[in-house]
Amino acid sequence: MSLFTTFTLPNGLQLPNRLAKAAMEENLANSDQAPSEQLIRLYGAWATGGVGLMITGNVMVDRRAMTGPGGVVLENDAQAVQFERWAKAAKSNGGQVWMQINHPGRQMPANLGQTTVAPSEVPMDLGNFSKQFTPPRELTANEIEDVKNRFIHAAALAEKFGFDGVQIHAAHGYLLSQFLSPISNKRKDQWGGSIENRARLLVNVVKGIRAAVRPQFAVAVKINSADFQRGGFSEDDAKAVVKMLNPLGLDLIELSGGSYEAPAMQGSARDGRTLAREAYFLEFAKDIATVATVPIMVTGGIRRQAVAEQVLATEGISLVGIATALALNPNLPDEWKQGQASVPELRTIKWNNKVLASLAYMAMVKYQLNRVSQGRDPNAQVSPAFALLQQQVGTFFRTRQYRKWMMQE
Repeated sequence: MSLFTTFTLPNGLQLPNRLAKAAMEENLANSDQAPSEQLIRLYGAWATGGVGLMITGNVMVDRRAMTGPGGVVLENDAQAVQFERWAKAAKSNGGQVWMQINHPGRQMPANLGQTTVAPSEVPMDLGNFSKQFTPPRELTANEIEDVKNRFIHAAALAEKFGFDGVQIHAAHGYLLSQFLSPISNKRKDQWGGSIENRARLLVNVVKGIRAAVRPQFAVAVKINSADFQRGGFSEDDAKAVVKMLNPLGLDLIELSGGSYEAPAMQGSARDGRTLAREAYFLEFAKDIATVATVPIMVTGGIRRQAVAEQVLATEGISLVGIATALALNPNLPDEWKQGQASVPELRTIKWNNKVLASLAYMAMVKYQLNRVSQGRDPNAQVSPAFALLQQQVGTFFRTRQYRKWMMQE
């Protein structure tokens, strides 16, 4: 099977190839927290590069709950024109675009000035960096219902604005992932305890969205193959969740891993396990795919065509998700198709402080996204320290912009 053969989704629609742009957090919203001209230009560049499916970065379902300043918020149709232009640019070369919808839970920066909520009152554990996140308040039953309804409403709006589907973000330590993990979910009610209870909110969100949109509108879920923290969401938990999701009419499950506390999505585990240098989660996906009846996509560090082909050749894997490599080279799919041996790679970060190194890595990726969004070429050799400093300056101004916007609402 080739990376460039078409793939028919369970909903009957066809992707032009097996390469997907996995979600990356762009933080490129305009002053109204809607898609900016830069963001629209960025997705146009990826469309030109030939990727078959684009999954957007975080779109927040609640303006009070942000993964960071500069994030896109979708609660109503006030900015319909910008969302429609975003979808049109992403689909301009025949591929599909799915909106990733998300709620950060306790992974929300404290400097945004909002009340932080989570399944339980479990603060972030990031050593000296923990103070950057406000200890969360436990969600009430009514608030959990509101969260579910916000996901459903955002999905219906995404369909209205011309997106081909949504991906529900239940990985990387965000709110739905926090419900799934026994580390962050200590509840004693119907939302905590057994994996069936911890998965209840995710299952209800999926059911609600599937009932609210057309059958041809794709509904996908992103979950961790594991948290890579001792006592956290395990591979057995992941298999149990996949079994619960199987009968719900999904079109794709993306397998990733980790959280802010254990950034396995960058190749770093916290529970002693060693991850591969590329295709970090493939071995876990092999096992989890044995219980899946929904197509599986694997993401995590893939940057070489041979590795992408190895992933696709794995039984049960239908799509290959690529993130950082597409930030470094938006034309990567077309170059691979033309036989070019392109291998995009960022500079190695050799810092001893793993949390700081993780922040620098994310800053280096966002540096590339910013350059492409401005119509400039990426720069893989950017200094980690420079990228981190530039991001901190940008975050300062975007935080002021967000707080001003919230005061006007």
